[in-house]
Amino acid sequence: MIRFNCDYCEGAHQRILDKLVETNMEQTPGYGNDRFCAEAAQMIRDLCKAPEAAVHFLTGGTQANLTVIAAALRPHQGVLCSEAGHIAVHEAGAVEATGHKVLGLSAPDGKITAQQVKQAYVDHINDESYDQIVKPGLVYISQSTELGTTYSKAELEEMYQVCKECGLYLYVDGARLAYALGAEGMDVDFEVLAANCDVFYIGGTKVGALFGEAVVILNDALKTDFRYIMRQEGGLVAKGRLLGIQFSELLRDGFYIETGRRADRLADEIRKACEDRGYPFLVPNNTNQIFPVIPDAVLESWKDKYAFAYQCRVDKSHSAVRFCTSWATRPEDVKALADDIRNS
Repeated sequence: MIRFNCDYCEGAHQRILDKLVETNMEQTPGYGNDRFCAEAAQMIRDLCKAPEAAVHFLTGGTQANLTVIAAALRPHQGVLCSEAGHIAVHEAGAVEATGHKVLGLSAPDGKITAQQVKQAYVDHINDESYDQIVKPGLVYISQSTELGTTYSKAELEEMYQVCKECGLYLYVDGARLAYALGAEGMDVDFEVLAANCDVFYIGGTKVGALFGEAVVILNDALKTDFRYIMRQEGGLVAKGRLLGIQFSELLRDGFYIETGRRADRLADEIRKACEDRGYPFLVPNNTNQIFPVIPDAVLESWKDKYAFAYQCRVDKSHSAVRFCTSWATRPEDVKALADDIRNS
């Protein structure tokens, strides 16, 4: 079975495993108070050109999302996000379990707009029953989105400006940040991202780490007592060094973005095969997730050879599916899939 169903099928990149083995017997303080976490945090500050940023390491994306949102919001506040947003669809109500409602906005391509956020804010404050309705307090977006699309520099700048005007925090989920930053034509880098949000995280789990995400807090108001919230949510890891080591290796020498770029280019080969065969896309994008619309009969013939994710039914005989490349995808597997697409 060749797996294209997600970007975390394999364990970890060899450079990370080698460093973990090399440092295995070194004694360090716990809970992230070690030299490896300090080094990784400084690397992140340098990449973001944000010397005052607070950096915290957590084990997974859902944990990062619920911890940041729980720390940012008051009890009566909720989160504006795409209806397809990860916190709205794939986290089993984790954010709601912290007491904060997820307020979904329509986003056929996975992206919400600054205009939508402004309208949601205006609609709330102008409602005569405003004090009986969950108040928007934070905007959640993903870079790249759950549909593989990306926000440009101009879109981020506009979104952040609206958030500031409306008194809303802007939080960017970066589970697949490497694949966004490595996308062809992308004009967002770490510095641009850090300048245009209050908090974001750098994904490791989907980009070659065994596990781990790095939360980067830019807004001083969100820094206070964040470690207390981490502890409450089970995110303060005793062997925090394991996270610091992984991020130091991921971010060294441009490896993180280059890893994302490699996966994106392999995804382009699958896109080209779909285009050559005449298969349309549910959503056009240029990152590591591809969403072609393919006849059900063809998909059935592949079920014992390829693993892929079902997305939705398009008509009575066609479905949209997701093929996902990753840091570990082998070119020969991509070629096999591309050949089968063209010959289907």
